[in-house]
Amino acid sequence: METTTLRPAAVAGRFYPGQPEALRTTLDELMAGVRTQPLPRAPKVLVVPHAGYIYSGAVAASGYASLQRLAGRVRRVILLGPAHRVAVQGIAAPSVAAFDSPLGPVPIDRAALAALADLPFVGVSDAVHEQEHALEVQLPFLQQVLGPFQLLPLAVGRASPQQVAQLLERLWGGEETLIVISTDLSHYLPYAEARAKDQGTIEQVLRLDPTLTHDQACGATPLAGALLAARAHGLQPRLLDLRNSGDTAGDKSRVVGYAALVFEPGAAAPAQAEDLQGLGRALLTQARHQIASALGLESPAPADHPLLDKPGAVFVTLNRQGRLRGCIGSLVATRPLGEDVRQHALNAAFKDPRFPPLSAEEWPDTEVEISLLAPPEPFPVASEAEACAQLRPGKDGVILSWQGHRATFLPQVWEQLPEPRAFLAALKRKAGLAADFWAEDLQLQRYRVRKFVAAKG
Repeated sequence: METTTLRPAAVAGRFYPGQPEALRTTLDELMAGVRTQPLPRAPKVLVVPHAGYIYSGAVAASGYASLQRLAGRVRRVILLGPAHRVAVQGIAAPSVAAFDSPLGPVPIDRAALAALADLPFVGVSDAVHEQEHALEVQLPFLQQVLGPFQLLPLAVGRASPQQVAQLLERLWGGEETLIVISTDLSHYLPYAEARAKDQGTIEQVLRLDPTLTHDQACGATPLAGALLAARAHGLQPRLLDLRNSGDTAGDKSRVVGYAALVFEPGAAAPAQAEDLQGLGRALLTQARHQIASALGLESPAPADHPLLDKPGAVFVTLNRQGRLRGCIGSLVATRPLGEDVRQHALNAAFKDPRFPPLSAEEWPDTEVEISLLAPPEPFPVASEAEACAQLRPGKDGVILSWQGHRATFLPQVWEQLPEPRAFLAALKRKAGLAADFWAEDLQLQRYRVRKFVAAKG
């Protein structure tokens, strides 16, 4: 097959400037407008939108700014997005040798493509790529932040998330390989409705829940496949930007949603008991110091630990005189562990809507408990009976979701509700559902925790 041809830029001059200098100026301006902080770890997967730069360029820049330290380190980009113009059965790669851009041609990684040769759902079609904008609009950003690299652009059509995940596993590589998922979110909804829908979609992505639909994201299939791969590799998601065309281009009557996210290597669990104890001490002293300081009370300086700077998710629980006094936390890691525990300590003490704010008089006999969460895993079951049979009392934290209803119980709740059916009934009531409710589309996830408890006073 001929591989010496060049796929010309199809939307240069329409979706983004077609002249090199004007394009570089636009990219510089978009990147200069990013206000996010540097990430603690290099991302492995990037999710960015693909509309014209006037609409989604600022949001895309928020994602690409996270790659600036990777120039010279990333030598291969696996770029996946939806096929908008030509129907695709499976996933389509190009046969050309390079994709052109106003900033210069980007060579296709033929070795990466050859590694997929035995996958029956991967084919070759230049017609699919000829006018496809979802992949092309990412190239100038990638060229600007990474410098030279090889590209494998893949247009995803009628494929399953599992097939996408299988493909990504073949190409995962090390730090030399970056995976980019190109997708917009909701399309042509009124501004307020779009914001609510997109927020729900992002919450689902941050839970690593791959059950996305194409009315949530046009690139739902490649994104869902990336979520499966991220879960398999222990990556943690981080939201960098979430806006829509009403925020960037002004018209709020019919908007398109955009998000930028990265998936970073998660903090590994401490291998040694003394390391785990040290992390527990650091988490507890951080939480107690935050609450005591907010109450205007003296408190020992909080302990530090290297894992506090890495992504993590905790619940902070306050108990007083044997009764719950506040409990708030995160189910997925979206920020550094130290920041998460400090914020949730304040939330549990002063912002749990079930209780009045904690007082200085209550503090001396208030116990602080920290639950460090492992990433939630899907728990697919066909019936409540099957769920009850497979739950692990005392070990599983459970998340229940159904059509906007959502609730979780930490594993500690098994101490009060040791029987699985009663546990699930109470969880459903917490989510605003009847105790005997069940539906085919009800979703469960489960997770494990490490628990640390501080003495009172």
